[in-house]
Amino acid sequence: MAFRHSAAEIAASVRGPALQPAPGSVPPPPPGMRLPVRTRPPQIPPGGAPPRWWWLGCHGGAGVSTLAHLVPGGMDAQRAWPNPQLGGPGGVILVCRSNASGCAAASAALRQWGSGGTPLVTILGLVVMADAPGRLPRSLADQLKRISGLVPRMWTVPWVPAWRLAPPEPATAPAAIRRLGQELQSPPWVTAKGH
Repeated sequence: MAFRHSAAEIAASVRGPALQPAPGSVPPPPPGMRLPVRTRPPQIPPGGAPPRWWWLGCHGGAGVSTLAHLVPGGMDAQRAWPNPQLGGPGGVILVCRSNASGCAAASAALRQWGSGGTPLVTILGLVVMADAPGRLPRSLADQLKRISGLVPRMWTVPWVPAWRLAPPEPATAPAAIRRLGQELQSPPWVTAKGH
């Protein structure tokens, strides 16, 4: 199954800093904060378009299933680092909540990747899903600002009150979800037909 863009091609054209793992210079996170690595090939639904990236939740409840439902093109990594040698795309979009635990989990995931503790994948960005309505406390905003310097792209999705009472649907999705979907469906994220 051919994928539209290799992770290297996407990474070469994504806005932001060029990231490379730096084993030996980036300390790994504590063992309890590391995400597992996939050991089996992904189960890609038959007849569907092949995924172009993985949504990787840095912690439980990050919002991956919401993003997978509302933004076509990605596949849920099931909270485990994908291994492109087993199949699937080589690009990963991390997902976390905007609370202290979510920030710590995103930071740990980036340290795990940066220390060489994952298969060779490309970090394409981070989606931060709001954990509550309103503005972030300054300490969380500062943490996310520091994290944003470690990823090529960071998207934020605001709190959606309707999603507390009913499953997320396109009709209740905020403009941030639509913009994220539009960005991921346009170059460099997609290629010409026939690839």
